[in-house]
Amino acid sequence: MNPVTGIRAAAATPAPPVPALRVVSGTAAPDVHPAPPPEPLHVVDEGREICAISRSTVQAAIEVLAGTRPAQQLSRRLDPHCLAALQHRAALTRRVASGSSPTAGRLHRNPSVRSVRACRVSDDVYEASAVVVEDSRVRAVALRLERDTAAWRVTVLEIG
Repeated sequence: MNPVTGIRAAAATPAPPVPALRVVSGTAAPDVHPAPPPEPLHVVDEGREICAISRSTVQAAIEVLAGTRPAQQLSRRLDPHCLAALQHRAALTRRVASGSSPTAGRLHRNPSVRSVRACRVSDDVYEASAVVVEDSRVRAVALRLERDTAAWRVTVLEIG
C-alpha cells in the first residue's frame, strides 16, 4: 500500500507490446469518391429580410395608430419625418375615436399583417406593400426602405 495515497498497488501487469511502424514506399491508392468541396456560405436572402422588416414595422405602426404601442419604439426603424407623421396621425385617430362616431372606436382593432411583397428598386432601395386585416376593414400599406450605414430605414410609410 502506498503510504501517501493509501491505494494498494496492483500486481504489475506488463503493457502489451506496441507493434513497430513500417515504412511503405509508393503512392496511396486513388480515392474512388473524392470529398465534395465545402458548400459556400449562404448570403441572407435580402428580399426575405426586407419582407420581415416590413412586416414587423407595419404591425408596429398599426399598433401605434390603435394606441397600444408608443410611437417612439419605431424611432430606430423610421426616419424622423415618417415618425412625426405617424405620431400626428395617431393623435388624430385618438381624437376621432373619442368623438361621436359609432364606428370610430373600432378603428385599428386586432390588426394582423396578412401578406407582404417587396420589390428591389436599386442596390440600396426597396419598396414594399402589405395587406393588414382588422376587425372592421382591410388596409393597404406602402413602404419605401433605404439602406442606412448600419441598417434599413423606412423613409416613406403610407397607411390606407
